Amino acid sequence: MGKIRTIEYFRVLPRWLFVKITDEHGNYGWGEATLEGHSQAVEGCLDAMIQRFVGYEADNIEYLWQTAHRHSFYRGGPVLMSALAGIDIALWDLLARRLGLPLHVLLGGAVRTKIKVYSWIGGDRPRDVEAAAKERYAQGFRAVKMNATEDVDWLDSPKALETSVERCRIVKAVGLDVGLDFHGRLHKPMAKQLAKALEPHQPLFIEEPLLSEHYEGIKQLSGLTTIPIALGERLYSRWDVKRFLNDTSIDILQPDISHCGGISEIRRIAHMAEAYDVALAPHCPLGPIALAACMQVAMCTSNFAIQEMGLTIHYNTEAGAYDIKNYIQDQSVWDVKEGYVEGLKGVGLGIEVDEEEVRKVAKTANAWAPKGFVGPDGSIREW
Repeated sequence: MGKIRTIEYFRVLPRWLFVKITDEHGNYGWGEATLEGHSQAVEGCLDAMIQRFVGYEADNIEYLWQTAHRHSFYRGGPVLMSALAGIDIALWDLLARRLGLPLHVLLGGAVRTKIKVYSWIGGDRPRDVEAAAKERYAQGFRAVKMNATEDVDWLDSPKALETSVERCRIVKAVGLDVGLDFHGRLHKPMAKQLAKALEPHQPLFIEEPLLSEHYEGIKQLSGLTTIPIALGERLYSRWDVKRFLNDTSIDILQPDISHCGGISEIRRIAHMAEAYDVALAPHCPLGPIALAACMQVAMCTSNFAIQEMGLTIHYNTEAGAYDIKNYIQDQSVWDVKEGYVEGLKGVGLGIEVDEEEVRKVAKTANAWAPKGFVGPDGSIREW
């Protein structure tokens, strides 16, 4: 046991927010509180949590989690839950490190030895997908995800969807499974058409075919297609997830461990999903700490299906040289072989953070600004 002595956070390139917690005995753990495009808001929330939780027992993770969530009165949402996630992940890492164990051992132990993964191709306006797919295959991936479309109007020409089907066909011809991320960009008139057009090509899943707030539309769409429906990055707690499970409208849940309250909450979400025969495939186009936390959860979760990796995702390459192999001492932990990454075997999260690099980059890193699309008529479109 030991009381929390310090909670620090570090904004680093390309768009990540790391958290370090140290207890009174010098034990430490790392977490990630990244909320893409909203770092300053999460940092403000972390400032308030630092004032509140320094001096708490570091081992009492659930008590701290419940205090942060229930005593805030205004609960949930992306900012509060991302800040809480950073602290929660760091406390689990600290505890496992102090005990000299891989974190998944504390969560019940391993149910698998390696983790199935996929990565991204194509960018926000997907193109050159054949070359990118061949590169991913050579890297060891056997599944990828890409944006299904560019920006699309509320009701657009059916021709706007033709290239989506062709890209799916091209990538599958390379020998890869492919998930199509609608990204909430499409509205119901277009989403229904695209799902039907893609169905003969058997994508691995379609993600966020509509925005998560349109739960009735997603339920309707689920009855119109046999393609597995995935969503969850914009659901922040088990209470947000509950409606979709009760509606039996989704097949794959994709909570983001850095958005949904951390390891503690994503485990509860996974157990809920299992009771509805829904798979877990955590969203994670984020940094190495979030990815390591996801890997630890995957190791001990029976309904885990596949893990997103942000290796050279366009958001990273656009920002320069920083990627998931930065900020860690052993880059080989992310090696992919025949579609899998070996289960992390080190103590805690299973990675060693390069603190010197983190502190150096954090001195000058600017916050990443969210993107957006505007139609030819000047109207705002979904990103």
